[in-house]
Amino acid sequence: MDLQTLLFTAAMSFAVAVILGPLCIPLLRRLKVGQSIRAEGPQAHMKKSGTPTMGGIMTVIALAITAIKFGFGSSQIWLLLLVTIGFGSIGFLDDFIKVVLKRNLGLRAKQKMFGQILVAVVFYFILYFTGQLNTTISIPFSNYDLNFSWLYLPFLVFLVIGFSNAVNLTDGLDGLAAGTSAIAYGTYAVIAFHLSHYDIALFCAAMVGAVVGFLVFNIHPAKVFMGDTGSLAIGGGLAAVAILTKTEILLLLIGGIFVIETLSVMIQVFSFQTFGKRVFKMSPLHHHFELVGWTEWRVVLTFWLVEFVACLAAIAIYQR
Repeated sequence: MDLQTLLFTAAMSFAVAVILGPLCIPLLRRLKVGQSIRAEGPQAHMKKSGTPTMGGIMTVIALAITAIKFGFGSSQIWLLLLVTIGFGSIGFLDDFIKVVLKRNLGLRAKQKMFGQILVAVVFYFILYFTGQLNTTISIPFSNYDLNFSWLYLPFLVFLVIGFSNAVNLTDGLDGLAAGTSAIAYGTYAVIAFHLSHYDIALFCAAMVGAVVGFLVFNIHPAKVFMGDTGSLAIGGGLAAVAILTKTEILLLLIGGIFVIETLSVMIQVFSFQTFGKRVFKMSPLHHHFELVGWTEWRVVLTFWLVEFVACLAAIAIYQR
C-alpha cells in the first residue's frame, strides 16, 4: 500500500459522505429529528433548534462502505468497524429515543454505559482470542514498557468509553467535533502508515474522508448535527486505533482537544460540588469562550488550531 491509495481512500469516503448529505438531510427533516437546544446554554444557539441531528449516520455509512471496499479481507478493518459501528449504534439508539420517540432523556445512563462496556469488552476478548492482545503500554520519552497484565481489560474499557464520551462532549459547536476528529484521524493515518499498519492507516484515511464529507454540511451554519450517532462512533474508533497501534498514552495528546473539553467538565463539576463556585462560565470549555464574547467560528478555528498543534507535537514525540 502506498500514499496514493490512502489519498484515494479518503477521497472516495469524502465523495460517499457528500452524496449521502442531500439524501439523508431531507429524510431526517421529514422524520422531524430536530435538535433540542439547552435553555441554559448560549442564547445564540436557540436559532439552531430544529436543525436535523443523527447526521453521524452519514459518516458511519461512508466509512463502512469505503473501508470494506478497500480492506474487505483485513481482520483489523473489521475489528475497528465493530467498535466504531457498535458505539455508533448505541448513539443512534439514544438519538432515536430522544428525537423520534420524543423521550427527552434517551437511553438511561445505566443502559448507555452497559452498551459501551459490552462493546469494549467484546473488543478486548476478540483481541485476546485472536492473539492480537498486547497488554504493555509504551511510555513516551523512554524505552520502558509497562505491562498491565490483567489490568489491561479495565484500562481498555476506560480508554474506549472515555474517548467516545469525550468526542460527544466536544460536539457542541458547528464543525468543532468533525474538524478536530479529522485532524486526529489524519495524524493516526500518518503514524499507522509509518508503523506499516497499512490496514489501520486505510481505516483512518476512510474516517478522515467521511468526517470531512460530513463537515461540508456541518460547517457554520450547520445544516445537520452528528448527534450521539456520530460522536460516540468517532470517539470509540479513535481509541480502538490507539490500542491497535500501541499508542495509548500518545492518544492523550492526539486527542488533546477532547481531553481538554472533558477535563473542563470534570473541573467544573468538582469545583461547584466542593466549593459552590464555577471555574468556567459554562462547560464544556467551548461554551465558556462563547460566553466571554468569542464568536462561534472563532472558537471552532482556535480549537482546530490547538488540536493541529497537539497532533504535530505527538508526531514529533513519536519520532524521537
